[in-house]
Amino acid sequence: MWLRTIRLMTTALPSLGVSLGLWQDRPSDEVLVTALAADRLDFNELWIGEMATYDAFALGAVIAERTQRIPLTLGPFAVAVRDPVMIAMGVASVAELTGRRVNVAIGSSSPMVAEQWHGRVQRRPALALREMASALRVLLAGEKLNFEGEVLRSQGYRLRATPPHSELTIAAFGAGAINVAATMADRMVVNLITPQLAGRLAQAMRDDAQRASRSAPRVAAWVTAAVDPSVDSFEQLRRGIVGYLGAPGYGEMFAEAGFGDVVSFARQDPHPRDLLAVIPDELVKSVSLIGDLDEVRAGLVNYAEVGVDEVIVVPSSVQSDPGGVHTLECLARLSDSSRTGAK
Repeated sequence: MWLRTIRLMTTALPSLGVSLGLWQDRPSDEVLVTALAADRLDFNELWIGEMATYDAFALGAVIAERTQRIPLTLGPFAVAVRDPVMIAMGVASVAELTGRRVNVAIGSSSPMVAEQWHGRVQRRPALALREMASALRVLLAGEKLNFEGEVLRSQGYRLRATPPHSELTIAAFGAGAINVAATMADRMVVNLITPQLAGRLAQAMRDDAQRASRSAPRVAAWVTAAVDPSVDSFEQLRRGIVGYLGAPGYGEMFAEAGFGDVVSFARQDPHPRDLLAVIPDELVKSVSLIGDLDEVRAGLVNYAEVGVDEVIVVPSSVQSDPGGVHTLECLARLSDSSRTGAK
């Protein structure tokens, strides 16, 4: 027991950033509460994604105007939905008009978002990711793009705004996307996975980078979080897992973590309400930072020990903790203690 305590207190924590939760069960503008708290508490960056509510570029511009210093990462943008010019123009617009450092993330998307919402066909997702990364590298450096790929094409555009020279993050899970991240990204990000799987994916990416004779990108993990959680916090994070339980790769991950019965039930296509009812708290904890501050610190150590460089915290936002401010305040204290070596 004492060895575990020493490990938890002496292991350096990952760098901490914040991602807006974009929770569908909360007021849309509550993301501004989270953003202001992340800026005030001196987190390393703020991720502004795009789901069902706000355009990420518009939200990024508003947040930059209302905060003081926090760098922004916009995305991940779905490569089947946005084209390279749209992304580069949006990133450069936010950067130039606000004077803020703005980075960008790209990834694949779910069939619901790409095909049902936007009416796009997702063709060869790993290749589309690679071609988007290639095109964005050119545009974000301020060069003219003449690109004729197998999935994407764009001819003759150059940014008129100041080139932002943004870092490029690639969201990855499958082998193809991991290889794209290893060979083309500044950073790879993984989402909603256990520390054990995060470690394996990070190692796979580093192996690919070594084979390509390239320095390996940094590894980040998005992790939902709730410090001193309420029942509502658990329920919010539990709902966020429902769609992943039966998905290829994710189902196997949860089975490996000891929840094979839940995965088997999920793959029988039950009503989401029935599936939600059988998800135990321990399954939620396997992919979240949830509990008291000591438990959350232990979770961060688990990610650090498998080679995750950065944890992007997605704070639960519920009535007892609007915007996840309490969670962020607690995590900021942990981060300060880690930097100073305090116990």
